[in-house]
Amino acid sequence: MKAVILAGGLGKRLRPITDYIPKPLIPINNIPILERQIKYLKKFGINKFVVCMGYKTEQIKNFLDAKNNFGVEIKLVDERKPLGTGGAIKNAKKFIDEKTFFVLNGDIITNINVNLMKNKINSIAAVPLRTKFGIIDIENDKVSRFSEKKNIFDYWMNAGIYYLSNKIINDLPKIGNIEETIFPVYAKKSLLKVVKFKNATWYSIDSYKDIEECEDTIKKKSL
Repeated sequence: MKAVILAGGLGKRLRPITDYIPKPLIPINNIPILERQIKYLKKFGINKFVVCMGYKTEQIKNFLDAKNNFGVEIKLVDERKPLGTGGAIKNAKKFIDEKTFFVLNGDIITNINVNLMKNKINSIAAVPLRTKFGIIDIENDKVSRFSEKKNIFDYWMNAGIYYLSNKIINDLPKIGNIEETIFPVYAKKSLLKVVKFKNATWYSIDSYKDIEECEDTIKKKSL
């Protein structure tokens, strides 16, 4: 199986770290995000990767060379200008010859079992919406219970993991995000499926707080 890792982001919200290293190489408990992603997907039988890069690409190349590609096959695709998630996949089409493939956003740390998506081609992994704020329960205009952040199980959010048919590449824009261009069209035609993961560990590393919370969870769960 093959996976495309979208690792071309600038990581502006993680400056000044990303002034010196690309976001995929930011360490989470001393292990770079990209290394964690490759090892995570490798556990599910994925042994071929396409890494779409766009920022400080030499550092990523040197890192993978030093690690001998972690015992998997890795093709690197460099973007000369930002293409968005859809454009990045289309730009890598010459390396995607399998009938189906996975896509993983380059800032995701998770333990989602991607093999559970293989029965639903053109599907999105979804996790419960997680509020960033404290939650209060109210009875008779009084606070009956106060709790910190929690998942909201009636609403789901895009986990940034996709299982796609190779045929979707023809529909992708040369520049633009797949989430804003093709997915809405497919959804309207009932061509886009979802696989829900209620109890998965999932983090999108977008801020210093995300790093801290993810590191704490990894220590507790030994991910």
